[in-house]
Amino acid sequence: MKIAIAQIEALKGDIERNLNKHVAFIEEALEQNVDLIMFPELSLTGYEPELAKNLATHSEDSRLDALQTRSDQQNIIICAGLPTKLDEKLFISMVIFQPYKQRITYSKQYLYPTEVDVFTPGNTPCVIAAGSQEIVAPAICYELSNAAHAEKAQRMEATVYMASVLDSVGGVDADLQRLSQIASTYKMITFMSNYVGCSGGYKCAGKSSVWNSDGQLLAQLDDKTEGLLIYDTETKFVNELYY
Repeated sequence: MKIAIAQIEALKGDIERNLNKHVAFIEEALEQNVDLIMFPELSLTGYEPELAKNLATHSEDSRLDALQTRSDQQNIIICAGLPTKLDEKLFISMVIFQPYKQRITYSKQYLYPTEVDVFTPGNTPCVIAAGSQEIVAPAICYELSNAAHAEKAQRMEATVYMASVLDSVGGVDADLQRLSQIASTYKMITFMSNYVGCSGGYKCAGKSSVWNSDGQLLAQLDDKTEGLLIYDTETKFVNELYY
């Protein structure tokens, strides 16, 4: 199957304009016959914890129908991030759109220390059956720093580990090393989808990447340009597209 990770610059707190950007990137991915695309952490709002309470919504928000429609019509799985709410609780979530299936909301289980006063951790592990051979485990940023997350993904028979992140210039190198180790330790093809530009007061580092199951870096986008990184799990071909 063909898997794409999007590297984007977020528009602070603007769901509608970010959604338009997502649609444009999805259309580009469809031109490359991609089966699954993942965007960075909180991609539909940007990483903006101070705005999360006002921006939080739910997976059935009608604004998201454009993503479900493309999933249904084009047979593509789409993973996009935004804050969600349940009662008075806020979550850092990823909504997963699959063709003609109910939307899945996966919420970050391991929060970064600065997030715990705003958000509630999720409690439901998630894998996605994708194509005939791959099982994809989504991860949201700080989760990749907790060994229990990747271990659980392995126990759930994941073959692909996909981290949707906001990684700053100061933190990216450590996370790149961790993800390489996850790939080699748990024998999973591993991806990281990151921002460029600025979000949440951070200068984002880009460098969205893919590693094979031996932990070898196969491809990496640059640190400043929006684009797509596409990997074919069968042919092992990698394609980098910049915009």
